[in-house]
Amino acid sequence: MTRLIDTVAERAAPAPPRHPEKAHRPDQPVARKPPWIRVKAPGSPVYSETLSLVRELKLSTVCEEARCPNIGECWDKRHATFMIMGETCTRACAFCNVRTGLPDPLDENEPDRVADGVARLALAHVVVTSVDRDDLADGGARHFARTIAAIRRAAPETTIEVLTPDFLRKEGALEAVVAARPDVFNHNLETVPSKYLTVRPGARYFASLRLLQRAKELDPSLFTKSGVMVGLGEERNEVLQMMDDMRAAGVDFLTIGQYLQPTPKHHSVERFVTPEEFADYATIGLAKGFLLVSSSPLTRSSHHAGDDFARLKRARAAALRGG
Repeated sequence: MTRLIDTVAERAAPAPPRHPEKAHRPDQPVARKPPWIRVKAPGSPVYSETLSLVRELKLSTVCEEARCPNIGECWDKRHATFMIMGETCTRACAFCNVRTGLPDPLDENEPDRVADGVARLALAHVVVTSVDRDDLADGGARHFARTIAAIRRAAPETTIEVLTPDFLRKEGALEAVVAARPDVFNHNLETVPSKYLTVRPGARYFASLRLLQRAKELDPSLFTKSGVMVGLGEERNEVLQMMDDMRAAGVDFLTIGQYLQPTPKHHSVERFVTPEEFADYATIGLAKGFLLVSSSPLTRSSHHAGDDFARLKRARAAALRGG
């Protein structure tokens, strides 16, 4: 009888694909970025210190997961957007680089770790976002509320901005988040209604719009905010109509940035919008009544969030005096 002995070390199983739902899609060409999109590679000492703290506390950031082009600038200033409830999303948006699949159970200690990170970074303003958790009965709303409460205990002077999912069909979820009293409630519409089927198929435009409107109804003192990407094939008049929809919902702050394609499997960049067009959108948005509009190729929802919060407060005070 012959016995075969395998002397080759057992190979590790290949990691599951980051975006299994996109694996069989044909590759889309990745367009060369124009000069106004270029950013410096991260690598400063402060960036490294921020990275070390994030690793030490086992925290996730949307800065890394979504491959944000501003990570070097923000982390050099000790600004980070914490992403709670894991690194796996239950949605499969065509623009997003966050991993998709079945998420792990919630980490009950995560709110305290996030709060510890906020305190140790001495943040004046923090942004807390999350993956979509359609698997949870409340969409993760109570986890958001617990994280807000933990930050209030650990860093009472820090102002808090939440960037939430749409809580689609999650009764009472929004109410739980607003009751925790964040300073800014942010939910991104991402794109114009005509692009939802191909860009954001798991979401509903008017449900997201109603979420923002309802947040303001629940707490009129709350600043509401929303962001969109351009360059996905939308028409200018669609962007202007979307501005009107947001203003009808009472949104205070609008961010507009250039969509950048993470991989060949993601939605292609249909056009690079020029800096002049972004400036035009900002002018129109302010004329339509937004307290603040941040519109540039590299604008992202959480970019300069702390500085923008201070500007929001000044703009509201000025508007009240003018009234």
